[in-house]
Amino acid sequence: MPDTPMTLGVDHIGLAVQNLEASEGFFVNCLGWKKVGGKPDYPSAFVSDGTSVLTLWQVEDPGNCVTFDRRQNVGLHHLALKVADEAALNALFESVSAWPGVTVEFAPEPSGAGPKIHAMIEDPGGVRVEFAYDPR
Repeated sequence: MPDTPMTLGVDHIGLAVQNLEASEGFFVNCLGWKKVGGKPDYPSAFVSDGTSVLTLWQVEDPGNCVTFDRRQNVGLHHLALKVADEAALNALFESVSAWPGVTVEFAPEPSGAGPKIHAMIEDPGGVRVEFAYDPR
């Protein structure tokens, strides 16, 4: 077993989405991320908030794809994104929850006994996204 980790953190997270245009629009136009690349022939879009990079990949047959099920499928349970403070979380949730195609799972609430506060949504492309603030 190595004495130190053999990796340096996450390079990017690749997500398969039902609707590439809707997911890209959510991250870029709702959350303020920037498009930093993509592969039109796949198709895909790469987006970043300046710290994290997501690669969004259009599923081949959106009408027949298996939708997200965190309790049945191996892989992504949810994508968790940090926010600066509780006020930022509340403002973000207000904006995100009104975005077309977003499904709210729960509004900002304590995570377990706290002090972390979090909210959970499903983006327009079918990805389960958590927004969290932890004062620790």
